[in-house]
Amino acid sequence: MKAKTLDKKFDDNKEDILDDFDLSKVRRPNQEQRRVNVDFPTWMIASLDKEAKHFGVTRQSIIKIWLAERLEKRASNN
Repeated sequence: MKAKTLDKKFDDNKEDILDDFDLSKVRRPNQEQRRVNVDFPTWMIASLDKEAKHFGVTRQSIIKIWLAERLEKRASNN
């Protein structure tokens, strides 16, 4: 499909242009996942589980959220 045709479809809002793209290999930059193992003391796991339950998320999610917040804060201070 030519760019003009795609532009027209987009501008007219009559058709879904996403059907014209192969999204099977789309990746978000810097969002690739890597697995790490971290050992925590039992008291810390209990506290994490309590916080996770309070927010209605998993333990892994609360760890990711808090780490992301801390790293973003640190990056903004530099």
